[in-house]
Amino acid sequence: MTGQYEAVRDYFDTGVTKSLAWRKRQLRSLRSMMEDNLSAWIDALWSDLHKNPQEAVLTEIALVQTEIDHALENLHRWNRPRRIKAPWTFQPIRVFEVHQPLGPALIIAPWNYPVQLLLLPLVGALAAGNTAVLKPSEFAVATQNLLLKLIPKYFEDQAVVVVSGGAEITEDLLHQNWGHIFYTGSTRVGRLVMQAAAQNLTPVTLELGGKSPVWFNQRPQMEQACRRLAWAKYTNAGQTCVAPDYLCAPPEQIDVLVEGIGKSIKHMYGSAAEESPDYGRIINAAHFLRLKGLLKDAPIRVGGRCQEDDRFIEPTVVVFGSIEEAKNHPLMGEEIFGPILPIIPASFDEAINYVNAQPDALTVYAFTDDISQYRRMIAETSSGSLARNVGLLQAGATTIPFGGVGASGMGRYHGKETWKLFSNRKIIVSKPLRPDTLRLIQPPTKRWVRRSLSWISRSQ
Repeated sequence: MTGQYEAVRDYFDTGVTKSLAWRKRQLRSLRSMMEDNLSAWIDALWSDLHKNPQEAVLTEIALVQTEIDHALENLHRWNRPRRIKAPWTFQPIRVFEVHQPLGPALIIAPWNYPVQLLLLPLVGALAAGNTAVLKPSEFAVATQNLLLKLIPKYFEDQAVVVVSGGAEITEDLLHQNWGHIFYTGSTRVGRLVMQAAAQNLTPVTLELGGKSPVWFNQRPQMEQACRRLAWAKYTNAGQTCVAPDYLCAPPEQIDVLVEGIGKSIKHMYGSAAEESPDYGRIINAAHFLRLKGLLKDAPIRVGGRCQEDDRFIEPTVVVFGSIEEAKNHPLMGEEIFGPILPIIPASFDEAINYVNAQPDALTVYAFTDDISQYRRMIAETSSGSLARNVGLLQAGATTIPFGGVGASGMGRYHGKETWKLFSNRKIIVSKPLRPDTLRLIQPPTKRWVRRSLSWISRSQ
């Protein structure tokens, strides 16, 4: 893969990408690529994940278009030099900050949102004046093939390049000297990305996943809360990095909660979800078998049907008898990444302790009308974000920075944050030669200067 790297590196080194005109032209080309081929994007997402047109537009295509429009509208303002205040003892002096492109970017995307999670970072990379190599997931075959067809058509040679292939191709790419690496995927592979990037001291952004927990203690508006929870969990058949992974609730609420989630599933997908045009499929046979295996001996209360030939797993709710029972079940040993929601009876303090014993989550969810519990969750848990009474939205807005912490990732993106990720914040310092105030601190040191410096150090 050195040929693709060298191509985008050589193109970047010409300096043409630094101009705002070039950047805006690339962003407009990307927008044209999305608009001109809307039906093709929808068809590819249906083929890969059984995403219905509305979901494909809302969760993938429209997000990219909005990101592009936001960058085009604000790019000139973002790129202005920014004045920085200097200490009065430095005067006269001028300090300001300029943003310059870091260099060719490598963007590695997963299969669950194969359009959004590849092209959203590309918007920021182009807005910052970088070239890019895109590595889509080989599991989302239809989307990958569409990208291979369209990118060369809409972009100048060597400005943006798509590379296809498996793990060995990704490994080869990671060892090149990139300006920035942006990876979305599993924590396990995220560690490998960091190890490879360290060889060249390449900055990285890791958007990972993990088990995003829910605390549910919602008495009024139970129906609305269950509906929002079910929507967040079962969108894209649960194959969403910020999907609720497991839920803790007071024991006395479990039965009502299960009933409410079950009704919400039927309301959204009907009594036979496999016949619903709005319900997705598991990406491939390997992931289907993994999820089916997790259901073995699980205490299923809702759903549970599996159809291997269609990669269909019914929206499912599992209810454990206690935290100890849950700890010993495979469902709680890894991120589920599918349409299975475990529920664990627990007091609020037990839930907090359990959550804090796990690796940092990408999102913590609070479905509660108890404001004191909500405030404690903000203060006492660690996560990339915390959402109350809603799911998914924290990851779907251009103006809301999104990212993880610890095992769930590093770095924030969306909108201006993405542009900043792919930019070098260069500090410029300019001091006139006259008056020559630096003579005051240059040897030989005068007694009155020593006294003045002593007074300044005490006063600061």
